Amino acid sequence: MGRILAIDYGTKRAGLAVTDPLQIISTALDTVPADQLLSYLKTYSAKESVDRFVVGMPRTLMNEDSETAPAVRNFITALKQTFPDKPVHEVDERFTSSIAQRAMREGGMKKKDRQAKGNVDKVSAVLILQAFMESR
Repeated sequence: MGRILAIDYGTKRAGLAVTDPLQIISTALDTVPADQLLSYLKTYSAKESVDRFVVGMPRTLMNEDSETAPAVRNFITALKQTFPDKPVHEVDERFTSSIAQRAMREGGMKKKDRQAKGNVDKVSAVLILQAFMESR
């Protein structure tokens, strides 16, 4: 059994989270510049067995695509072309950033560390992955 890798995709950077090989626990993995993401995923997949990808889809409160959704859809297309044998699942990512900020604050993370957007992206990716795992 391979890992599930979740992606909180943004136009500047992407937060990544991954499960353990038994797909029980989700953990923050890394934050990667968006233009280097596919290369990073190729390298990671060569070292670790990845069964599937989960990508957060930005939606509005009215359950419509947000303004960044087209960029995410373009990324998903490129991801499917790069990894044609791996399923790609979309997960609604509404509120993940605000939940991530709150979790970091309540977890005692220093303000300076909470303001690092890469940390928010990684925690958001963990939340996306957990939502996917709970939905199965």
